[in-house]
Amino acid sequence: MIERKDVDGIRTVRLAHGKVSAIDIELGEAFVKEMEDAKDPSVKAVILTGSGSSFSAGVDLFRVLKDGPEYGRRFLPVLDRLLLAALTLPKPLVAAINGHAIAGGCILAAACDHRIMTEGNGRIGIPELAVGVPFPALPLQIMSARVADGPLRDLVFTGRTVLIDEAKTMGLIDEKCPSGMLMDRAMEVAQRMAAIPPGALALTKESFYTPILERTKQLSSMNARVVDAWLQQPTYETIRTYLDQTIRK
Repeated sequence: MIERKDVDGIRTVRLAHGKVSAIDIELGEAFVKEMEDAKDPSVKAVILTGSGSSFSAGVDLFRVLKDGPEYGRRFLPVLDRLLLAALTLPKPLVAAINGHAIAGGCILAAACDHRIMTEGNGRIGIPELAVGVPFPALPLQIMSARVADGPLRDLVFTGRTVLIDEAKTMGLIDEKCPSGMLMDRAMEVAQRMAAIPPGALALTKESFYTPILERTKQLSSMNARVVDAWLQQPTYETIRTYLDQTIRK
């Protein structure tokens, strides 16, 4: 589900959950534990990457449909905890985006401190509205902190995903990397960031993410409506239609 490797104080955490590391309760809980374990003093920085052609395809929509509203009610808090664990890790967190990073996968990458994407055919974006589900408060605030308002609104309301060059222009990623060199480059960045005094880095990261958390808290009543919308039958119908038109066709 998650593979771990330590080299000279740099920990690589690799999502390896099914073909595309779709996010479900089990992966979410395992990821939160990984981020907690990474707080060990022996770990100086973390590289987060995926497997095969995907960083992560986002929420496991097939599981959402299969297990129904009760699963959704349990899953959404786990998704928040996953994103919080990445966002608030008091150490450098480098995203090595090895391929497609869609919806929740894109947001997870955005929660990292530096995002490197390998050149190729990988797509990245946040097609939640195309799927038919509204954005919970925390994911949207994370994206708002990474992408300027105009490009963000374009991504949100069109639901489109983009290739690497447009992703860099929009601010979805920080840099692109030639194929085959992704992990070497991620290691370089992680080592550079790990050289920053850890206390200073942790406090500076807190300064960046605290406004995100405060805005999320301010939207708590609206977020409750979003969660309720996720659990309604019309939402399940739009998810089913989306999967029929894109995945199952």
